[in-house]
Amino acid sequence: MINVWIAILIAIISLGLGGVISFFVTKLFIQKKLGNAKSVAEETIKGAHEQASTIKKEAVLEAKEEVLKLKSDAEAECKERRNEISKMEARILEKEENLDRKNDTLDKKLQAIEDVKADIENKKLELEKEKENIENERAGIVKELERVAGLSKDEAKKQVVDSIIDDARKEAGNIVRDIENEAREEGEKRARNIVTLAIQKCATDQTSDVTVTTVSLPSDEMKGRIIGREGRNIRAIENATGVDLIVDDTPDAVILSSFDPIRREVARLTLEKLITDGRIHPARVEDIVEKVKKDIEKTIKDAGENASFEAGIYNLHPELIKILGRLKYRTSYGQNVLKHSLETSYIAGLLAGELGANVAIAKRGGLLHDIGKALDFEMEGTHVSIGVDIAKKYNESPEVIHCIEAHHGGVEFRSIEAILVQVADAISSSRPGARRESLESYVKRLEKLESIANSFKGVENSYAIQAGREIRIAVKPEEVDDASMIILAKEIARKIEAELEYPGQIKVNIIRETRATDVAS
Repeated sequence: MINVWIAILIAIISLGLGGVISFFVTKLFIQKKLGNAKSVAEETIKGAHEQASTIKKEAVLEAKEEVLKLKSDAEAECKERRNEISKMEARILEKEENLDRKNDTLDKKLQAIEDVKADIENKKLELEKEKENIENERAGIVKELERVAGLSKDEAKKQVVDSIIDDARKEAGNIVRDIENEAREEGEKRARNIVTLAIQKCATDQTSDVTVTTVSLPSDEMKGRIIGREGRNIRAIENATGVDLIVDDTPDAVILSSFDPIRREVARLTLEKLITDGRIHPARVEDIVEKVKKDIEKTIKDAGENASFEAGIYNLHPELIKILGRLKYRTSYGQNVLKHSLETSYIAGLLAGELGANVAIAKRGGLLHDIGKALDFEMEGTHVSIGVDIAKKYNESPEVIHCIEAHHGGVEFRSIEAILVQVADAISSSRPGARRESLESYVKRLEKLESIANSFKGVENSYAIQAGREIRIAVKPEEVDDASMIILAKEIARKIEAELEYPGQIKVNIIRETRATDVAS
């Protein structure tokens, strides 16, 4: 509406300005046509007034129509809002009624709860009174029992507790025994299957050859020829080989003595060749010794290569193969170390295959676990430390080095392969016929075994049997009961493990015997 009036106003102003301009122009340039201009101006003004009036009427009509439309819309919206408000009021009233009903229900329930609570309090008071009466009666009964039994409450309790403890110990001992028997049977069955399978697949000889240190002679006359004029021949042999040659009263034989098995083998072969050839003099001795040393070096290399091939290990360092071949002439308790290493490699590999471990590491560790024994006569240290140094020098893997350093339990095990190498080493060295043990060390081990058993309280006597594989212990029945026998067996076994070195296993058997005697007169 305002825009209309503004448009009218602008139109009027525009017309007015046009008239004024026309007036002045007409006045300045056309003086003569003044009258006509006035007439035209009057007519123009009149037309403008009429046009403005028309526009005004139309604008007023449009404004009225717009007002009527807005009024109608507003009334319709107000009516809709009133309807919504009415509905909301109805819902609110309904909710208020529901809340009132719920409040009434809650009031009733609260009242019922209060009634129940009061009833419980009354019953609680009754129970307290009844409990007090029972306590009084119990105290009277306890006093009467103490008077009848002649024992106080604490003394009777102690007797009951002691009886329960004894029963619990016996029951626990029986349970432990049953569990141990079941676990032992199952473990022994599975272990026996695995170890038997590994040993069954290991097709090595039952016994190993012992390095020969005695050389047979065709006759005692040969002793004089070996000694030579003023002992020159025997001195030449000893100087060239580094072995002591002992010629004594032993018929048809001489003895070779040396801490180095390879030197001893060189001397043996040299002496046999000299005896076969018959020409025995210092120059001939030196020539044969040189030839024998070359043959021995080749034999050592071949032995190392053959061992590596048999074990299925093909990437050993050439120098390591030579050191491995030297074990052909090394023995331990009468067992050939090279054959023992091969057995250990076979068994460790088979055990690793059965248990899902790394077969290659187990076989390699088993083959090299005693490599230090090839040089322990020439280097300082134990064969374990020497073996570790050799393996590191020729770039063996840390896993194989750990198998070498841990096979005697010198360090803590960090891999299952190292444990399997130790087990395989024990199987190979402790099987019947594998090794010899001196009588003195054997007797000392049995005595130590019996002394460990006798050191425990309640042991009457003990006997080592089965070549030290079993210790049979008789206990005093009045000091050791059936349940304590199980604990005593475990303690003795733990002490044997801690203080005694032995191959394989030692079985601890405890015997408890109760005897009753009487005299009839």
